[in-house]
Amino acid sequence: MIGKKTVLPEHGPKDENGREKLLEVKNIDITFGKGESAVKAVKNASFDIYKGETFSLVGESGSGKTTIGRAIICVNPCSAGEIRYKGVKISGKIPRSLDRALIRQIQMVFQDPAASLNERATVDYIISEGLYNFHLFKNEADRVRKVEKIIEEVGLLPEHLTRYPHEFSGGQRQRIGLARAMVMEPQLVVADEPISALDVSIRAQVLNLLKKFQAEKGVTYLFIAHDLSIVRYISDRIGVIYKGNIVEVAPTEELFNFPLHPYTHSLISAIPIPDPQLEKNKVLYTYDPSIHDYSEEQPELVCIGHDHYVYGSRKEIEEYKAVREKNEPIKSITIKGINATAEETKAEESKAESESKEEDMPAGSGNYILDTPLHDTGSIWYGVLGFFLPVIGLILGAIFKHFKHRKNARMCFKGALAMLLILAVIVVLFVFFLLLALR
Repeated sequence: MIGKKTVLPEHGPKDENGREKLLEVKNIDITFGKGESAVKAVKNASFDIYKGETFSLVGESGSGKTTIGRAIICVNPCSAGEIRYKGVKISGKIPRSLDRALIRQIQMVFQDPAASLNERATVDYIISEGLYNFHLFKNEADRVRKVEKIIEEVGLLPEHLTRYPHEFSGGQRQRIGLARAMVMEPQLVVADEPISALDVSIRAQVLNLLKKFQAEKGVTYLFIAHDLSIVRYISDRIGVIYKGNIVEVAPTEELFNFPLHPYTHSLISAIPIPDPQLEKNKVLYTYDPSIHDYSEEQPELVCIGHDHYVYGSRKEIEEYKAVREKNEPIKSITIKGINATAEETKAEESKAESESKEEDMPAGSGNYILDTPLHDTGSIWYGVLGFFLPVIGLILGAIFKHFKHRKNARMCFKGALAMLLILAVIVVLFVFFLLLALR
């Protein structure tokens, strides 16, 4: 039996096109919990990342992007399948020497910088910790030089090194996390939404910095994000994930020109347009999973040519191939009055009319978190007020009704009507007894 490798080779295996496979994710499942409470967060996911490229993993919140990223750095265990780095299996139980080599070569920039930084350590120590652990400096002067250089490259100052993480904003903390990863000179960086906590004015600077590192040092990125406009700018290839399933993988421009899977189509159609008038008239494409019928055969991720992989049944794959072979870019963004068909415009107007009717329906008739205003509690004190001061209660009830405080209005009316009913009975009895006395 061949023993497990304890060292990493200098280069990974190459595919049929001569590209070096730095990372291979093969049919992995990631499950949390056991027994009936088990939740499969990632299902049969497969993709390759080639040396020197930026591979982006895109999907909505909860789709499993970060879960896969954490599995690559050996934090989340795989319940099935395997992950290979330079052709060496790194999922499951691995030797300590291989684990250290992976830590040295694979770094992660976490989504939440506040939780990933040691609040009791200075920025200098946080960035230097990896250098200390792997002794990646000749002497103290060399360590200081490396730390000061990387802190300046991410947009901070050397005087920040003596401070603690709680003294920085969220964006600055994220830059500290980026500096901590890049100072190790890794070959693969798993960037988990690294710019989501940054100001808009800083995002482009950080993206340019990532591209600069890639150009100068040949760093490979797994870029996890949900903003497709940013992903298009930085990525060489994109993988789209939906509820744990990789549904489409393709080169960036290929994916944007030919979004074959309906979920990819819906993500691209949701990209905001800077022009407010165009954005107002945009027709959103909504993905409905019920359009797929997988009752008879299980779907697979299949290459349809052009380095384009799509997830679907055999029938769907044939349809995707036919669409792609036409070589006509797919219209992913539809705008009324510009490129929308009459049917699309009519469907959007019908949808808007339906939503308008739902807004005008009485409280309790829609599926909303709050059908009524927050303070529409129907307090009994409104009933008491209406009972003892019926005229004021009727006026107050009318005001509540106007502002859609229906419960409060109902209570005011109930109290006022109760008192008016009692007064009416008293008047009737008074008249009755008065008539009896006059006889």
